[in-house]
Order: sequence, then C-alpha cells, then structure tokens
Amino acid sequence: MNNWIFDPIKKLDEQARNEALERQQQLTKPMGSLGRLEQIAVDIAAMQGGIPAINTPYICIFAADHGLATSGVSAFPQEVTAQMVANFASGGAAISVLAKSLLCPFEIVNLGTVTPTDFPGVSNEFIAAGTANMLNTNAMSETQCSQALAVGKKYLLHAKELGCELFIGGDMGIANTSAATVLASAISGESVAALTGPGTGLDDEGVQRKVAILEKVLAKHTSEGLSPEKMLQKMGGFEIAALVGSYIAAAQRGVIILVDGFICTAAAMVAIAIAPESRNWMIFSHGSAEPGHKLMLDYLQVTPVLDLGMRLGEGSGAAVCVPVIQLACKLHTQMATFAEAAVAGKLDAH
Repeated sequence: MNNWIFDPIKKLDEQARNEALERQQQLTKPMGSLGRLEQIAVDIAAMQGGIPAINTPYICIFAADHGLATSGVSAFPQEVTAQMVANFASGGAAISVLAKSLLCPFEIVNLGTVTPTDFPGVSNEFIAAGTANMLNTNAMSETQCSQALAVGKKYLLHAKELGCELFIGGDMGIANTSAATVLASAISGESVAALTGPGTGLDDEGVQRKVAILEKVLAKHTSEGLSPEKMLQKMGGFEIAALVGSYIAAAQRGVIILVDGFICTAAAMVAIAIAPESRNWMIFSHGSAEPGHKLMLDYLQVTPVLDLGMRLGEGSGAAVCVPVIQLACKLHTQMATFAEAAVAGKLDAH
C-alpha cells in the first residue's frame, strides 16, 4: 500500500480563523444573520491562511466499473459506465453543463471501464476492465488499490499546478453505490439495510436483493481490526480509491475539498479513517436523497451546505454548491464594516 497516504496533513491557520471571526463581528449586519455563510467564510480563511477567496474550482470525474454489477445489484448494465463517460466528454451530462457554467477546469479520468473508451477529452489511467466481483474475492489487489490512490493524487497535483483552490471529485461507475454502502457500513457500524438505497433506480424487490448481496460481501471481507486501507482494497472501486487518494493528497497540500454526495462521502469516510485530520479540509456540499447519506453525514457529524433532493452523483451537487461558497467569501471580504459605512454599532447595555 502507498505509504504517502500516511504523510502529515497540513494544519489550519488558527490566527487567520480568529481574524476572520473578528471581521464577521464588524460587518454591517447583526451577528450570525448570514447563518452558515459566515461559518463557511471563516473556515475557508483558516484553510487558506488569510482572506478567503475561491476563484477557480477544479472538477475531476473518476470512472470505473465494478465486478459486483454482474451479481444484480444495479438497474443498469455495465456498458452504461463507458456510455456516460462519452456523454461527459461530449458535454451532455449534468456535470459537463455545470463545469462549463463555472468556467473551471474539468477532467474525466477512466481508471477501468469494461467497455473500452477512446474519446477526446478523456484521460486514460486504465488499471483493469473493472474490479473483481467482491462477492467472490477482493475487489482489488493491493497493487491495483495503490495505483488507483496514486491516480487520485496525480489529478489533485494537477489541480494545484493550475492554481485551483478548491477540488471537486466526482464518480461514475455502475454498482458504485454498492461499494460505497459496504465501505460506509464497515466504517460506521451502521447496518447495510439502513444504508442501502435504490441507487440508479431499483424497485423494492431489487433493493432487498441488493441488501442480501451486500450483507454477504460484508460478512466475507470484514474482520476485527481491519484497516480502512484494507477495507478499500477488498470492497472499494478504482474510482472510489482515486477519490480517497485525491482527498488525502488535497488535505496534505492545503487544497479545499468540496465533497459531493453518497459515493464521495463514502470515499471521504475512508480518507478520514486513514487520515483523521483530512476532515478539516472538507466541506460537505449537499445532502443526497439516497437514503443512507444522512446516516453517513450523522456519523461524520457534519451538516451539508445544501439539500436539493439530488442523487445524481458525478460531482453535480458539489458543483451546484460552488456559487454559494464563492458568495460566502465575497460577502466576507466585500461587505463594509460598521466603521467603514459610518453605521452605528450595537448599543452597549447599561
């Protein structure tokens, strides 16, 4: 396993946090009246070590197939993964529209689809034609898991080279809600049944079948004292491991992480289990309509910025959240203080 995932996480700048809190108290508004926007700006100030600003986010979609898909846990066939990668590249997917609207760098990375892809605009980081079926064996070999983690780090470093201050990881892979569910269950202790949802659109019977399969997977692969990186190897996916690698690398280098929905939150749970302080660099963008997501957020003790009832994946919820994050920073930096605006402050109590 890659030793770099255990390297130190960058510390937050507490002096910058205190200065940001002080400024919030001087702005021309009642204290706390901008709600969560105030906290976001203060948190980003601590992450950036100064005046908070998000000018250029970076979006990277990691795609790969899952061997477990052949066991009937998804409403869609595996070919859809590669077809959606083509849709991302041609600009037809939700995340493509959002990335274009945000005018930000947009990367699509194929780590291993069953159907080969050769589309302009898709970076090929092929490891294998999907993971192995985790119902029968480990999803990945140790080497494959290391490769996928390293791919995540590579694209995070690329984002940093481009001067991007905020990283959004996205996912595409038929059956990846299954991998995310078993990882979240193994880390949080929540039952598979409580965490399992319809994914891409299973009916009630399909959900029950999925639960039964995932319970078998969990029973096969989990044991007391199993490390989170081993859980990832046994029950993850190439794209989930790439997300984990990108999140840990971001936290090591002080790049803000905007976490998307169900799949990305499962990856965040693994990253935090490996490197607890990486949590300090994460903002959780939205609450997914996928039923288990609330349990995952509760386990992490985080409140998402938005809740729009979305459950698409692709990094779409995080991308929608970007303007809110940017506005939080602009309100913090561009609003006048009481002194600047010559507005009388709050009266002292006598």
